[in-house]
Amino acid sequence: MTTIDKAASVPGQRSSGRRPAQDRSQRFGEGGGVLNVFSHGFLAVWAIMIVLPLAWVVLGAFKTDAQINGSAWSWPSAFKFDAFGRAWEKGIGGFFVNTVIVLLGSVTLTMLLGSMAAYVLARYEFKGNKVIYYLFVAGSMFPVYLALVPLFFMVRNLGEISPYLGLNSYAGLILVYVAYSLPFTVFFMYSFFRTLPTAVHEAAMLDGCSHTRAFFQIMVPMAKPGLISVGIFNVLGQWNQYILPVTLMQPTSAGEADHSMLAQGLVNLALQSGYKSDAPALFAGMTIAMLPVLVVYLSFQRQVQAGLTSATLK
Repeated sequence: MTTIDKAASVPGQRSSGRRPAQDRSQRFGEGGGVLNVFSHGFLAVWAIMIVLPLAWVVLGAFKTDAQINGSAWSWPSAFKFDAFGRAWEKGIGGFFVNTVIVLLGSVTLTMLLGSMAAYVLARYEFKGNKVIYYLFVAGSMFPVYLALVPLFFMVRNLGEISPYLGLNSYAGLILVYVAYSLPFTVFFMYSFFRTLPTAVHEAAMLDGCSHTRAFFQIMVPMAKPGLISVGIFNVLGQWNQYILPVTLMQPTSAGEADHSMLAQGLVNLALQSGYKSDAPALFAGMTIAMLPVLVVYLSFQRQVQAGLTSATLK
């Protein structure tokens, strides 16, 4: 006894099944190939635009002034590290340490407070939940340049309460960095926490787990890719920050220690040269500023990609 395919036996009747993947690839293969060529070509040009300036700066740190002025793209005659020593002695070392101190405090507080706020807003319903979330979103759209003057006076007034919170202080700049980075951190982690499954969290709560323990021992490990991704963005943004340190980290008296950041130090190094050029030392200082960021990104590149794509995949 044989079966008859009714859909095939009735003339003009369409099949209810989907088109095979091969048919779709034949329909869109040609356009997809053109799009791939264009996208790969654009990425190649973009990579060249990024890599060439970096290579030029790194090679310039091993040259002399005569070699730099003679041919910008010539290969160094000898790979010596004298320029790095001169840059470090001219203050880059102190600026580097200042930046690391501020970054450790600001990124830690930003990730802790931002993830906690995003978790509460994403997983708990209460009156005013959406209002608080949209206030954070609005804060990420507010340009920091509009707040420089009131921010300067606010930090100066904090210095009257405690000298550790005023101008040219680590704690004052850390608080400003945290406030500046919190909106994007909450926005990013809010969307990530919304995608996490609730079954594990509910099971932990039924077993008597507290809210604090559930957050740190269950939700934070599950949100590790998102935390690493937004952490890298915060590190990059705060490491390269210039306008806020220039406004808030200027010595207020002649005998006060200079707590300038690395971006300020590079500008000061360029201005200190005056008519006596020391381009290799400047290039060496720029290389010192670039290396930690490149190492951090290359070390966590896969985690960043996983964090950016996990919400879409889920």
